[in-house]
Amino acid sequence: MTRFLIPSLLFSLVLSLSAQSAADPKPVVDEVIAAAGGRDKLLTLFQIEEIFHFGDTPEPAEGKKRSTRISVIEPPKYWWLGKKEREDEPAKFDVWAWTLGIFAAPESKVEVIPDLTDEGKTCLGLKVSGSVTPAMDFYFDKQTKLLHRLDWRGDIYRFSNWKEHDGAKYASRTIIYKKASGKPWFFHEVTGIERLKELPAGLVR
Repeated sequence: MTRFLIPSLLFSLVLSLSAQSAADPKPVVDEVIAAAGGRDKLLTLFQIEEIFHFGDTPEPAEGKKRSTRISVIEPPKYWWLGKKEREDEPAKFDVWAWTLGIFAAPESKVEVIPDLTDEGKTCLGLKVSGSVTPAMDFYFDKQTKLLHRLDWRGDIYRFSNWKEHDGAKYASRTIIYKKASGKPWFFHEVTGIERLKELPAGLVR
């Protein structure tokens, strides 16, 4: 009986994984974008005020202070610090990810990936490729449909403390962990955000 049961279970598992990989991602994409405020509310050009520090503890090491900065961002192409554009800065794609703008890009290829339980939250999974290299794995809280985790380039980003600006929801806190060790190395907080209708004077695309 056992020799027939095991192949049957394996076959069922393969069918289940195949069905999941072939699942239509559009309903999930629509849900998560709606939860964040809707397509017409996605942040595409905005100013952001930030506090951050590098390290493996929520508070900076003794004798160190958090860094602050004000940026103008138009992901995934532009990020200005003062008058200077950051050029080939991968973090532009991180921002594009958490604004969910990446899902609106025609070149983005989206597929459903297996659900994940992370920090007690059951999450829906989506993978995005085509518009970013390497591909990004997104995990959205199944209850709220808000972004909980992003896996990219050997790092895990965990998002929390959600706020709203001009109809757009955004995670005001992010902690980045090394995937290999599971240890945090970057703590970030958005302290202010402003949607912009046009590029501020003095900045050049």
